[in-house]
Amino acid sequence: SIAEKENMATVAVRKKEVTRDLDHCDIPYYVSEFVEREVGNDYDSLRKLDNLIEKLSENKKQLEEQVLTVSSEVPKRIQNALKNAEDSKKSLDQLLEEEARLSASINSHLLEAQPWMEDLDVLISQIEEFERHLAYLKWVSRIEELSDSIQQYLMTNNVPEAASTLAFMAELDIKLQESSCSHLLAFVRSTVKFWHKILKDKLSSDFEEVLTQLRWPFVGPPQSQAFGLAASASAPDVYNNLEMLFCQLLKLQTSDELLSTPKQLPEKYSLPPSPPIILPMQIMLNPLQKRFKYHFTGNKQTNVLNKPEWYLTQVLMWIGNHTKFLDDKIQPILDKAGSSVNAGLEFSRALVMLILEKLAADIPCLLYDDTLFCHLVDEVLLFERELYSVHGYLSSLPSCMHILSEESCFQRWLTVEKKFALQKMDSMLSSEAAWVSQYKDITDVDEMKVPDCAETFMTLLLVITDRYKNLPTASRKLQFLGLQKELVDDFRIRLTQVMKEETRASLGFRYCAILNAVNYIATVLADWADNVFFLQLQQAELEVCAESNTVSKLELGQLASMESSVFDEMINLLERLKHDMLTRQVDHVFREVKDAAKLYKKERWLSLPSQAEQAVMSLSSTACPMLLTLRDRLLQLEQQLCHSLFKVVWQMLAEKVDLYIYQEIIMANHFNEGGAAQLQFDMSRNLFPLFSHYCKRPENYFKHIKEACIILNLSVGSALLLKDVLQSASENETTFKPNQPSATAALNELGVYKLSQKDVEILLNLRASWPNTGK
Repeated sequence: SIAEKENMATVAVRKKEVTRDLDHCDIPYYVSEFVEREVGNDYDSLRKLDNLIEKLSENKKQLEEQVLTVSSEVPKRIQNALKNAEDSKKSLDQLLEEEARLSASINSHLLEAQPWMEDLDVLISQIEEFERHLAYLKWVSRIEELSDSIQQYLMTNNVPEAASTLAFMAELDIKLQESSCSHLLAFVRSTVKFWHKILKDKLSSDFEEVLTQLRWPFVGPPQSQAFGLAASASAPDVYNNLEMLFCQLLKLQTSDELLSTPKQLPEKYSLPPSPPIILPMQIMLNPLQKRFKYHFTGNKQTNVLNKPEWYLTQVLMWIGNHTKFLDDKIQPILDKAGSSVNAGLEFSRALVMLILEKLAADIPCLLYDDTLFCHLVDEVLLFERELYSVHGYLSSLPSCMHILSEESCFQRWLTVEKKFALQKMDSMLSSEAAWVSQYKDITDVDEMKVPDCAETFMTLLLVITDRYKNLPTASRKLQFLGLQKELVDDFRIRLTQVMKEETRASLGFRYCAILNAVNYIATVLADWADNVFFLQLQQAELEVCAESNTVSKLELGQLASMESSVFDEMINLLERLKHDMLTRQVDHVFREVKDAAKLYKKERWLSLPSQAEQAVMSLSSTACPMLLTLRDRLLQLEQQLCHSLFKVVWQMLAEKVDLYIYQEIIMANHFNEGGAAQLQFDMSRNLFPLFSHYCKRPENYFKHIKEACIILNLSVGSALLLKDVLQSASENETTFKPNQPSATAALNELGVYKLSQKDVEILLNLRASWPNTGK
């Protein structure tokens, strides 16, 4: 072993002597490493030196051959690369020379061709001008041909072909609108106008004659109408003429739209775009329009500002009187002609435009007379309701709501609406029956016990919703929604003021009525929040808020995810008021119960006779005042509060009474066997049944009392066993013993879930009689 240590030391010294040169290829270092790896300290391995030398020799030979191969191939590759480069340079030089020759040739050719190009440009310009002249002449010739055709058709009384040709000419007029040839455009337009007037006058005259034969317009009720010649022998011919003339007039629609400018109301009314009334319908409407203007403009006795219902009702009557004829006779003609126009809607739309013009003229005259303006709005809303519900008018068409949505008129409407709503609120709250339910004598209907003022107020809000829900824009609807929120907040403040006056009588009739009112309003608003109309307003409000950045990202997210509603702020305030009022009522009853329980607290629980010593168990006399007070107040509140509120009240009260009796009576006394039995009898046979009218298992709302009675009334053996289990569990809290029964399992087995282990230990110590166990 000494020799081996000396050899290892020698090798170590040699290793230290050979160090690596990191900056150069250090062959000695690699050789020493190789020898160390192949031979090492084992001198017997020197026998492998011959094989090692042969192997190294072969490696050396292979490396030398590789070096020779590489040294012979590299010069050839370099020579080939140089040759390729020289060939590429020669090709490039040749291309450059050829490019120079072509460039010179092109420049020379361009110089020679320049005069020809100038001459050609002149010729091309002349040709283009001739082509324009020719096209111009062709258009003129085409229009003249069409004009001649119309003339010939009229001479042969072929009015349908003349109308078709005029329609084609009108389409050409439309195609030429982008042309800068003003004289040509004027020529085409004048030609269209010329023939349009002739055809329109002729067809209109014939059409009016047919309508006269049909006794159009129908001013009587539908029941009295015979539709003109419907029963006569010549009726089929008249209706055939009606159809023929109607279709021919339809063909003049394009030219009529080109030549006539429909009457438009100012842009401030923001009417939706709508096509002109079709020409035959215009002719049919002429007599009604004349009647309307005769009766409802100028100094006529029928044109008075305080009677808007006259002209509104008249228009509704006209629409109703003509609906059957339009559906039965005119609509089939339109369908046959391939038109998408609805005859009834077209007729209604034209008459509604008369109403809009009349409203636009009248409203500035009565804008600041609250009575007249409010009456006008009421009548317009009634008109709109019947127009939509009875006659199927479309919300996408111009309507009276567009006139009422004009800025000055709309702001006035909001102001008047708020003024009359506040007046209504004043009258409903000052009414003698304000706090009495309309349905107090009808049990099935009066579940909510809603006072008259609250029901009237919510009806007012509902009426306001019906009045503004057909407004054309979401921004206007949101302004009305803001008014509704203001009114709800104002009504809440008024209820709060009345409630403060009644605070001293928190169990009184009026206080309970206010509480029912608050609950009813919050419930109805929560229901409205799920209504499609208010969900649409919520989406509109979200878009407005997102554009104006007036709310936080959290609120935006809640609105977008439908977690909140448009009434959330109002509902939260009402819920807070409701909670405060309920808490005040419960506290009031609880104070009375505590006052009535003073004698019961002083009961001598330690010296009461055992159950065996009594013939029959009876209620403790000291508990009677407490239970009577509790019963009377529960009955009073049940009669005056709605079911949902009363449920909250009795549950809050039960929780307070449970804790009070547990903390102030049970935990503050010691109990012998008789005292524990008496307590259990008082609670389970008298207190709990008071609440059995309101739930099936009232003891579940008095868990502290119920479980305390279980512990106090355990048999001595069970109590001792439980005490040992709890004591063992306390001692072994830090040591895990799987075979040891847990305190929680033992308590659960007895039916104790609410009380903690510490509370149970205290209750066991409140038991007065324990046997002498020698411990």
